Amino acid sequence: MVTYLYWAAIIALVITALFVGSRMGSLKVGAIVAAVFFLGGWLAYYFHYEQVFVKRFGGVMRISVPDGYRHIGATWKEDNLWIENYNPKTNQCIFTEYSKGNILEGRVIIQNCNPLLPSQTAAQP
Repeated sequence: MVTYLYWAAIIALVITALFVGSRMGSLKVGAIVAAVFFLGGWLAYYFHYEQVFVKRFGGVMRISVPDGYRHIGATWKEDNLWIENYNPKTNQCIFTEYSKGNILEGRVIIQNCNPLLPSQTAAQP
C-alpha cells in the first residue's frame, strides 16, 4: 500500500510539472522537470525505499530461487535481506544478501552443508 502511495505522489509531481510548464508557456521546461522528478523518484525507490517499504510497512518484493536450488530461509539484518538456499548438486548452503539497490551484496557459501537430509546419528536409536 505504501508503495502505491509513493508512486501516486511521484506521478502527481510529474503531472503537476507538466501542467505548470504548459500554463507558463514552456511545455519543454515542464517536460524536463517532470522527467527529473520521475527519474529521481525511480532512483530513490530502487536504491533506497524498496526494501524499507517491504520491511517496515508491509510492501511486496519478489525474489526467485535459482533453478535446482531449494529455499531454506530468509532473515533481515538491518535493512538488508539475507536468503538461504541449498544446492543439492554441490551440497552447499548459499546465503545471499539483497541490499538496497543491489549495490553491495554479500555471499556466504558453506561446503558440505546437507541441511535437508536427516543426520546419520539422529536416525539411529
